[in-house]
Amino acid sequence: MMMMAVTRNGAGRQLAVVGASLFSSAAARPVANESGVAVAKGLSPNVAAAWTKTGTIYWAQRGYSTGARSQSTVALGDGEHEREKRAESDAVSGSSAAGVNSDSKDEKGVVSYWGVPPSRVTKEDGSEWKWTCFRPWETYKSDLSIDLKKHHAPTTFLDKLAYWTVKSLRWPTDIFFQRRYGCRAMMLETVAAVPGMVGGALLHCKSLRRFEHSGGWIKVLLEEAENERMHLMTFMEVAKPKWYERALVFTVQGIFFNAYFLGYLISPKFAHRVVGYLEEEAIHSYTEFLKELDKGNIANVPAPAIAIDYWQLPANATLRDVVLVVRADEAHHRDVNHFASDIHYQGRELKDAPAPLGYH
Repeated sequence: MMMMAVTRNGAGRQLAVVGASLFSSAAARPVANESGVAVAKGLSPNVAAAWTKTGTIYWAQRGYSTGARSQSTVALGDGEHEREKRAESDAVSGSSAAGVNSDSKDEKGVVSYWGVPPSRVTKEDGSEWKWTCFRPWETYKSDLSIDLKKHHAPTTFLDKLAYWTVKSLRWPTDIFFQRRYGCRAMMLETVAAVPGMVGGALLHCKSLRRFEHSGGWIKVLLEEAENERMHLMTFMEVAKPKWYERALVFTVQGIFFNAYFLGYLISPKFAHRVVGYLEEEAIHSYTEFLKELDKGNIANVPAPAIAIDYWQLPANATLRDVVLVVRADEAHHRDVNHFASDIHYQGRELKDAPAPLGYH
C-alpha cells in the first residue's frame, strides 16, 4: 500500500509537469536559465534575447511584469518560481535604466524581437548619414544641360484637351500665389508627386493581373513620384506654409488624385500628356523663380542641407543652385511623360518600350 501511494504521488507529479506543458495557455513564455537571464521558451536564442529585451521590459515598465506568468496555467516548481522572480526583478531594474536613457538623443534605435538590426549608413568621409528618407546611393548630380525649351505642340483632340486643362489650372494658381514662388513651388510639388504614384500603382496592378513584366515603367514612375516628393521636402525648408495653404493642399490633392486616377484608367496617353504639359509649366515657374532671385526680390539664402546631400551640391550652394537642379528634374519628367504618351499614340503599351531608368 505504501508503494502504491508513492507511485501515485510520483505519477501525479509527472502528470502535473506534462499537463502544464501540454495545456498551458502561454505559447511562448519567459523563464529564466541558470544565469538568471530571461529566455522565451520555443524561440531561438537570438530571438529570445531580443524578446527579453523588449517584451519583458515593455510590460515591466507598465506595471505588468508578471502578466505573461499570471496568464499561463503552468504550475511552476519552487525553484523555477524563484528564478523567474529574479528574472523579472532584473527586467524591472533594466527597464528603470532604460527609462532614464529613453529621452537621450543618442539612442541607437528601436529594438525588436523580430531581430531587424538598426541600419547605420556613413558618408564617404566616414561621418554618419543623417537622412532616413533617402540613402547615399540614391543621390545624384543633376544634368543641367537638358533642353528646357522643348515643347510638344498639341495636334490631336486629346493633346489640345490636355494642354488647355493644364493652362486653365495655371490661372487660379497665378492669382493665389502671385510672385510668392517659394510657396508656389511647394504647392506645385504636392500635386506633381501624385501622377507618378498613381500611374505606377495602376501599372503594378496591371502587371499582376496579366502576369507580365512592365518594361521598367513601374520603377520609373515611382522614382518620379519620389523625386517630386523630395522637391517638396526641400522647399519645406525654404517656405513655411500657412494654415490656409495646408488646407488648400488637402483640397487640391484630394480632387487631383481622384481625377487623375480616373483619367489614367480611361486614357493613359491623355494622362501622361497632361503630366508632360504640367512639367512644362513647372519649368516656366522655376524660370520665373530664378529671375526673381537674380533681381534680388527673393533672398538667395544658403541651400538646405537636405538639398546639398540629395543633389550632391557643393557645401556653399545657395537657393539658386537648388532651383536650377529642380528645374532640370522637371524637364526630365516632361520628356518621360511625353515619351510615354507617344508610345500609347503609336498603339503600343509601355512595356513594349524600355523605360528610361536612371533618367534624371
